[in-house]
Order: sequence, then structure tokens, then C-alpha cells
Amino acid sequence: MAVAGQQEENAPEPTGRRVRADARANEDRLLTAAALAFARDGAAATLKQIAKDAGVGIGTLYRRFPTREQLVDATYRYETARLAARAADLIGGLPADRALRTWMSEVLDYLAAKHGMADTLKTLLREDERLGSLTRERLTGAVEEFRLAGTAQKVIREDVPAADILTALAGVTLTAGEPHQRARAERLLDLLMDGLTRSDR
Repeated sequence: MAVAGQQEENAPEPTGRRVRADARANEDRLLTAAALAFARDGAAATLKQIAKDAGVGIGTLYRRFPTREQLVDATYRYETARLAARAADLIGGLPADRALRTWMSEVLDYLAAKHGMADTLKTLLREDERLGSLTRERLTGAVEEFRLAGTAQKVIREDVPAADILTALAGVTLTAGEPHQRARAERLLDLLMDGLTRSDR
């Protein structure tokens, strides 16, 4: 992003800036389509279908992501950043406890895409240890936003740190993280929220 920003600052022609904006829009569409395809089709998701779903040619996909591994890496980072950024949006429109509960359901959707990329993602995480820790940092930060808003609104307990909330959420996804277990996962999330909600509200 920093490099792209530098190029945009130095570009003398508006046309160049528009080209980069178009490229960014194409990338966003590709990554969104990839996440949906991996969640829907798992490892069977094809690059050709992803390009079609994104409304671009397969050549556009290969120019930006020459290998499947690069697409998986970018999709994982994109979806993690998107999920973390959702905290502020949800808190802005809902009471903090309801916002957190909504976000927890979105985590299940995020994991569906992650499962579809599992084989390639395991290799990427082995090769780049920082990738896993960055994910934990971002998601813990998002939970902390919900926790702080919830304690200020007196709807979430003050004595449970964000890391513990994320660990409990991970426990739910480990025991009921498959698509066919979605109803059970939602029930477990309700139980988790019951434990986080202040009894005196």
C-alpha cells in the first residue's frame, strides 16, 4: 500500500491515478469473490470461477496473483483486515453487546473461507510465523473495541480481558466450526454472550 501511495503522489497525470484506482477496485472484487468461493467450494474453488465471479478476466487475476498461493495469502490478509475493521462499524450502529454478538457470527463466515483455503494456508502460516501472530493481534484488537464500548455502556463485564474472549470464541469454532454445525455454533455463541453480559444491566 505504501508503494502504491508513493506512486500515486508522484504520478503527473490524472489518468495514471484512475488506472491505479481501477486496479485497486479489481483487486477488492477478486479478493471478495475468492473468499466467497473458498467458503462455498472449499479446495475445489477454481481461479477461473473466482475471476468470473469478480467480473474480470482470468488474465487480470493472474497479473495480480500469479499463483494460487499468492491469492490465498492475499485473501486471508484481506478478510482478516475486513473482519477487524467491522468492529467500529458495528459499534457505531448497535449497542456494544449486540454488536459483539453480530461480529461473532461474522467470525463463523470468516472461518468458512479460511477452511476452504486450509491446505495452502497451513503452508503459508508455517513459512511466515508473523502472519498468524498478526491475525491474533488484529482480532484481539477488534474484541477490545467491543469490550471497551461494552463496559462504557455497562452491558459487558469489565473483568474479562479481550484475549480471553477471543480464546473462548476460538473454542466455539473448534468444537462447532464446520458449516453443517452452524446452528450449534450460534447456540454456543449465545451461551458465551450470556457469560459476558453484565447481570445488573
